[in-house]
Amino acid sequence: MIDAAALRQAFRDVYGLQDGAPRLFRAPGRVNLIGEHTDYNEGFVLPMAIDRETCVAARPRADRVVRIFSVNLNEHAEFDLDQPGERERGLWLDYVEGVAQALERRGVRLGGADLALSSDVPVGAGLSSSAALEVSAGLALASVSGREVDPVELALAGQEAEHTYVGAKVGIMDQFIAALGRAGHALLIDCRTLETQAIPVDTTDTLVAICDTRVKHELSASEYNTRRAECEEGVELLRRAGLTDIRALRDVSEADLEHYGRALPEVVGRRCRHVVSENARTLDASAALREGRLEEMGRLMYSSHESLRDDYEVSCAELDQMVEIATSLAGATLGARMTGGGFGGCTVNLVRRDALDIFRETITREYTDATGRTPNIYVSEAGEGAGEVTSDE
Repeated sequence: MIDAAALRQAFRDVYGLQDGAPRLFRAPGRVNLIGEHTDYNEGFVLPMAIDRETCVAARPRADRVVRIFSVNLNEHAEFDLDQPGERERGLWLDYVEGVAQALERRGVRLGGADLALSSDVPVGAGLSSSAALEVSAGLALASVSGREVDPVELALAGQEAEHTYVGAKVGIMDQFIAALGRAGHALLIDCRTLETQAIPVDTTDTLVAICDTRVKHELSASEYNTRRAECEEGVELLRRAGLTDIRALRDVSEADLEHYGRALPEVVGRRCRHVVSENARTLDASAALREGRLEEMGRLMYSSHESLRDDYEVSCAELDQMVEIATSLAGATLGARMTGGGFGGCTVNLVRRDALDIFRETITREYTDATGRTPNIYVSEAGEGAGEVTSDE
């Protein structure tokens, strides 16, 4: 969690207090329990907000200029709402200016502001630091401009920022859980209708542990776009084969794929098989979690990783190593899988509470021995979505 008092002080050091004290707003990172690479196929996902966050101190200005100070990077930036900057600059500013311009296009008239940002969501770990930044900054800019913004619209503005300013054709999951997360619950999201169901995450006897491999392979961005194109190709080929009423892989059942899948090239067929089976696993996992069938939830997590590794091919040696170590701890680990886009980042693990120390020690020792890297391990409750911070606690 971000130290609110320290962020307020950083804001004062940069901007002074002559124009009043800032208000604080936050949005969390997330971990996806199951449902990977299904969101942009209009399917189902089951993320939860974590207790790491991006926090924004904000104060309105009389003009339309937004000035920003990043505490983490010790960098200053600014933009003018009336003179949109270049897109896809590869800067952290793209996320903030992108969400501001997306809100403006959605009819949310913003004023200028002074902002100070601080985050403890690890960058590049697959825990959605970008969505936390977009949603917290968007909420801050709208709020200090005297505008109310619906959380769903805020999430959609964050997604639009990724598409238009960052150049990443992401699905809606990350921004949605950042805006609408609910403490003590995961969120089953229908990425077509945007309907949600809050699924209780019982941490009486089990915990969610996130293990950061501390690697991120460079091919992740290009391969993400390739996978998306392969899914779209699969839909088109399945239409030609006779499934004429499908719009996305969301509309394809496992029986459909068994019958019509012979029309698909081998690689495209495996991509489709992952998405179709992952949608089914996500719905089954939601039911298992709701009913307290945690061993079944764990089994589905393992199955998800195998599918991501073998059919979707977005895992990597380090992620596989982390999952293999967790799997060997049968008395401690109920389930483990890679989470996020892949090619590095984190695994998510369902761990017995009374075996957490053994889990930590074994993962740290064996992964370090195998890779030469010391992993970061986070244990998180299911947290709350974006909102205003009303105290320094």
